[in-house]
Amino acid sequence: MFQWKKTIYKTVCLSFLLIITVMVLQRGMAPNQFMQGQQQKELPPSEPLKSQKRDNAFSISSTFWKTKKEKAPVKEESVMAKQTKSWDVTTTNCSANQNFSKVDWFKGLEPNFQQFLLYRHCRYFPMLINHPEKCSGDVYLLIVVKSIITQHDRREAIRRTWGQEKEVEGKRIRTLFLLGTASKEEERANYQKLLDYENHIYEDILQWDFLDSFFNLTLKEVHFLKWLDIYCDNVRFIFKGDDDVFVSPSNILEFLEDKKEGEDLFVGDVLYKARPIRKKENKYYIPSALYNKNIYPPYAGGGGFIMDGALAKRLHKTSETLELYPIDDVFLGMCLEVLKVSPVGHEGFKTFGIVKNKNSKMNKEPCFYRSMLVVHKLLPPELLQMWDLVHSNLTCSRKLNVL
Repeated sequence: MFQWKKTIYKTVCLSFLLIITVMVLQRGMAPNQFMQGQQQKELPPSEPLKSQKRDNAFSISSTFWKTKKEKAPVKEESVMAKQTKSWDVTTTNCSANQNFSKVDWFKGLEPNFQQFLLYRHCRYFPMLINHPEKCSGDVYLLIVVKSIITQHDRREAIRRTWGQEKEVEGKRIRTLFLLGTASKEEERANYQKLLDYENHIYEDILQWDFLDSFFNLTLKEVHFLKWLDIYCDNVRFIFKGDDDVFVSPSNILEFLEDKKEGEDLFVGDVLYKARPIRKKENKYYIPSALYNKNIYPPYAGGGGFIMDGALAKRLHKTSETLELYPIDDVFLGMCLEVLKVSPVGHEGFKTFGIVKNKNSKMNKEPCFYRSMLVVHKLLPPELLQMWDLVHSNLTCSRKLNVL
């Protein structure tokens, strides 16, 4: 019994001496050497989460474990610069600009234009659905489609045809749909649930918290440009179009083959010397109080156009210097004018149909579609049918050379 107690006593003494020895050794060692293994286990990963905001980011570098002989710590700005940026608008705080109500000419405008001017300064809104991973790695062609929440059938038809994501000879193609929220409040909750489920399946939706309306198409434009500037550093080209067009990705890739970086490419169905429409019954009517010039700058029809990725980033910065305009494709033309970039017209873009006569049989002729890049306008059943015809064993008397 006595021997057993003696053994325990020796063990306790030895343990106590060992602790004392470790403490002495610890004080005699450089702290960064002693804690090196522990630091590797306990420090959080150096890469921030994609959802982390720039304003809330913090540096994990610290001078506490640095010895005098080591290099100076990395500046916080350098760490911040490496961190992933994110959409920085999280709340909707926008009130009407009541200064307009004091102006006589404002009182004579139609209610929709009054509404537009009262809230034109509200440029950016929170994101409801985001997919920054679409721009991970090198993307050769980013297909971006303007859509509204109620038109699920159009998005589905595009996914089955020209919006398929794939890789062609090492060139990655990715697809995104741009949406706001349902314009009718009584439908909003139900449609949002359907959209959330659609996004869960396909993961190809970008949605912002503003109402989808004709005048808000320009909002959709500037929101996409801002999103692109934040998340997409390696997108070579962008095709942007409506959800009721026929597109030939293979013809687009063939067209882009000889394009070089730095060309400021912006190509589509370009309108030159177009005049503002002053007839109130027209969808594109613009009062003189909003635009008093007689001619618009050259612009590409919004049905579909291609632009260089680097140019799109410059367009974002330029767009923030201009007042928003109700017609989105004209607004882009205004931005291009500031940049002194001329949009290029191309015969392969038919945003008003193969021919302008809507009743012409040529607008339904697959042999013409086979040679085009973009044709407007086709509803989902027509798109699916035309896609199958163009990709069937089609026999045409001649092939148009428009590329």
